[in-house]
Amino acid sequence: MTVKVGIIGCGGIANGKHMPALSQVEEVEMVAFCDLLVERAVEAKSAFGTEDAQVFSDYQEMLAQADLDVIHVCTPNASHAELTIAALEADCHVMCEKPMAKTAAEAKAMIEAANRTGKKLTIGYQNRFRKDSRYLHEVCAEGQLGNIYFGKAHAIRRRAVPTWGVFLDEEAQGGGPLIDIGTHALDLTLWMMNNYKPKFVVGKAYHELSQTKNAANAWGPWDPEKFSVEDSAFGFVVMEDGATIFLEASWALNSLDVKEAKTTLIGSKAGADMNNGLTINGEDHSLLYEKNIELETGGVDFYEGNGETPEILEAQSWIHAIINDTEPVVKPEEAMVVTEILEAIYKSSQTGEPVYL
Repeated sequence: MTVKVGIIGCGGIANGKHMPALSQVEEVEMVAFCDLLVERAVEAKSAFGTEDAQVFSDYQEMLAQADLDVIHVCTPNASHAELTIAALEADCHVMCEKPMAKTAAEAKAMIEAANRTGKKLTIGYQNRFRKDSRYLHEVCAEGQLGNIYFGKAHAIRRRAVPTWGVFLDEEAQGGGPLIDIGTHALDLTLWMMNNYKPKFVVGKAYHELSQTKNAANAWGPWDPEKFSVEDSAFGFVVMEDGATIFLEASWALNSLDVKEAKTTLIGSKAGADMNNGLTINGEDHSLLYEKNIELETGGVDFYEGNGETPEILEAQSWIHAIINDTEPVVKPEEAMVVTEILEAIYKSSQTGEPVYL
C-alpha cells in the first residue's frame, strides 16, 4: 500500500525531522508541499518529493487539488488547530507537530474534528520512541515501580535560546520554553505515569534573562526587543488521584543541572530517572539497590524498526497505524491534557492563583 503524504510548512522542523523520517518509510510518497514562502516548498519537493509532486503557497488549494491520504502540519503553534481541522475535513489523517495547540479549546476542537471525520490524529512527541523511554514505559506498565505518585518533568537548558523563526514571538507560539521543550518532558512524564486527570495547577513564568543584551547563547545573542515569551517557567500539578508532578522548563537559566526531555519517577515500589542514562532504584531484601540499564546491548524492541532513530520510528509507527487501522502511539486525548496543563501554568502565573481543571 502506498500512503500519499502532504507537508504543510516546509521550514525547520519539517526539514529537520518530518521529511527525512518519512523518506525512510517505504510505504510513503511525499506528493505535495505547501509553504507561505513557495521557494521552501520547491526545495522540499526537490529533496524529498516524487517527480510529479505538487507545490503550493496556499494550504486550502493544496487540500482541494492534491490527492492525499495524510497531512503533516509543521507550522508555528498558532496555526496548528486551523490547519489540522481543515486537513481532517479534507479526508486526511493528520500528524501535527507538538505542541498540539496554543490552547486547550483549540486542542478539543481538533479532537472533535477527528471524531467527526473518522480520521486519525496524532501529535509529534518523538521522545516516546527513544530506547530509554520505551524501556521505562514497559517497566512502568508492568508495575515494577508500583504506584507512581510523584514525577518530575525536566526541560532545562543553560543557554540555548532559539533565535530563528518565531520562537520568541508569543503571538505565534503561545509561549516560550514551557510550550516548546517543556511539552516534551511533560508528555513523557504523563505517559510513564499513565495519568491524565489533572485536578489543579500552580505555576510561574519568568522574564529574568530575556532582556540581556549580547547574551552568551548557543545560537548567538538574542534580540531583547523580540523576546516576548518567558525565558523560564515552573509548574506544580496535582492529579485527581493525589499524584503530583513538578515541571521545569527553561531556555536560559543560571544552573548547571541541565537536562532536556527527561523524567524522574517516584513510585511505591521503586524509582527511576534519566539523569545519567536510565537508572532504576529501590529496596530488595532490606537492602537498597541501583540498576543502570544498558540500552545499547539489544533486546529492546517494543516497536518496529529496532535500531532506528526516534524520528524514523515515530514516522514508521504512525504510517503503519494508518495502514493497519490501529491507534497511534500518541493519542490526541493525551496530547490535549499536556496542552491543558501548560495553559494552566501560564494562567496561574498571570493571576497568581491555582487553576482548577
